[in-house]
Amino acid sequence: QVQLVESGGGLVQPGGSLRLSCAASGIISGSFRVTRMGWYRQAPGSQRDLVARIGSDGSADYADSVKGRFTISRDNAKNTVYLQMDILKPEDTAIYYCNLVPPGGLVNYWGKGTLVTVSS
Repeated sequence: QVQLVESGGGLVQPGGSLRLSCAASGIISGSFRVTRMGWYRQAPGSQRDLVARIGSDGSADYADSVKGRFTISRDNAKNTVYLQMDILKPEDTAIYYCNLVPPGGLVNYWGKGTLVTVSS
């Protein structure tokens, strides 16, 4: 059973930084490197939207609203994906979810989310 556990959320002032982590477990050894990993977020009353994702080749794409401020990365040896968030804005406040898609894309796995609050 694949499990994703996010960490690193919290309260931060506008202009500050946070680093989210997502650790994957329950996957076949060595297979994490061929997955596509992503971060999504959902604000109250809104739908869940893509923030950033990274492919098995390390290529990444971002939502326009976070380009230049957020950076997604992965450590395949640790089965972990990160989201470095800089120059945070109040509109970045949301629950951030980690997503794993194995090769083939027939299934999706989700973490339970971590809350990020940007407020003074």
